[in-house]
Amino acid sequence: MAKEFDVCVIGSGPGGYAAAIRASQLGFKTSIIEKKDLGGVCLNIGCIPTKALLKSAEVFEYITHAGDHGIVVDNYKTDFPKIIKRSRGVANKMSKGIEFLMKANKIEVIRGKGVFDSAKELKVVDDNGKETNRVKAKHFIIATGARTRELPHIKIDGKTVIGSTEAMTMDEQPKNMVIMGAGAIGIEFAYFYHTIGTEVTIVELQKHILPVEDEDVSKELQKIYKKKGMNILTESSVEKVEKKGKKVIVTVKGPKGNQEIETDVVLSAVGVTGNIEDIGLEKIGVKTDRDSIVVDKKTYKTDVDGVYAIGDVIGAPWLAHKATHEGINLVEQLAGHHPGEIDYEGIPGCTYCQPQVASVGYTEKAAKDAGYEIKVGKFPFAASGKASAIGHNEGFVKVIFDAKYGEWLGCHIIGAEATELIAEAVAARKLETTAQEIIKSVHPHPTLSEAVMEAAAEAYYEGIHLGTQPPKK
Repeated sequence: MAKEFDVCVIGSGPGGYAAAIRASQLGFKTSIIEKKDLGGVCLNIGCIPTKALLKSAEVFEYITHAGDHGIVVDNYKTDFPKIIKRSRGVANKMSKGIEFLMKANKIEVIRGKGVFDSAKELKVVDDNGKETNRVKAKHFIIATGARTRELPHIKIDGKTVIGSTEAMTMDEQPKNMVIMGAGAIGIEFAYFYHTIGTEVTIVELQKHILPVEDEDVSKELQKIYKKKGMNILTESSVEKVEKKGKKVIVTVKGPKGNQEIETDVVLSAVGVTGNIEDIGLEKIGVKTDRDSIVVDKKTYKTDVDGVYAIGDVIGAPWLAHKATHEGINLVEQLAGHHPGEIDYEGIPGCTYCQPQVASVGYTEKAAKDAGYEIKVGKFPFAASGKASAIGHNEGFVKVIFDAKYGEWLGCHIIGAEATELIAEAVAARKLETTAQEIIKSVHPHPTLSEAVMEAAAEAYYEGIHLGTQPPKK
């Protein structure tokens, strides 16, 4: 006999568990179906454990430069298994935290894989495909997330070619690594492994690494990482991967022809693909487009009544915080609230390498392409007293304003704590704050946050610490 609920969420990642908790808060009888660990990819094999790895690399980098701060540290080294163990411990703790939240909010957790029989009922099966439960619901929310994308000619085997999951759970640190793709995932792993001593080669098809970021930011990070000793091959692609004894031979096609690179392992970081297979979508008529579920981006409805989808499974941007807000927004609509549409231009993107990269809104090129007349301000952290004091003066803040009304169109940061600093721009843009309001808001000194105010002032030739002059007429 089927269990009955008002809301049933399929998948317990940041979108799924947030939707379930908000549904319960709003009085819905709620269940969540999860075939693996609560928290989904983000908490278990994604956002959280990778940040733990990156922190270990950051600490090691601090120690490497301890002498610059007048501190002598002798005989230091990394312990790779302990780094991995710490990361897994952080992930496990967070997953248990989600279990607590489910109990606290009286959400029934049903273990297994949800497969639709109809738009109002699904079966839950175990790893062997055996039915263990049935669930009926007025509203089904699909939040099944995404997984590492495979290139057709380069399959992930978990040994020669690995995905992000294997990259954060390896038994031994590789001496060499080739990373395919220089988006956020590829760059974060590049920073981690390079910092702890692995020789890293990045292969990126586009002209610059982090190609979705503002071009000035991408160029700056590329310059910094080349200086650090990373081998960066842009406008290039991996054509072939061959196992040769204990080594791997990677054939890379670039502007000057092909070259072969010998390495220990290849990390595929060429994007993600939605988990839409084998959950009965075809049976009930849910429309998909390639590897994503098609929804109305205002209501998150599929073309089947009572069936909704959120998060990575509905496509870009593939971000945990985007999924969370979609889940909450959807459930509030189901409860008859009017939360308003999510502003997708206002969703920040963050890359947690060092120096960090964070952005929100239009890039300079996108703003011009959209027809805006713009004012651009840039303030380097080299001119920041706080950045110099903490020994992290790489990078800059770049802001873009509409010249006519002062609307804050975009903010792009590369530097220490960029992923924390971006929140000011996110909130200010949501509140429709103008450039002058940012300039006149008193920022504490000395802080890294002053750089945001200084960049805004530079856009209007009001800067104090750079004092950029307007062009002569």
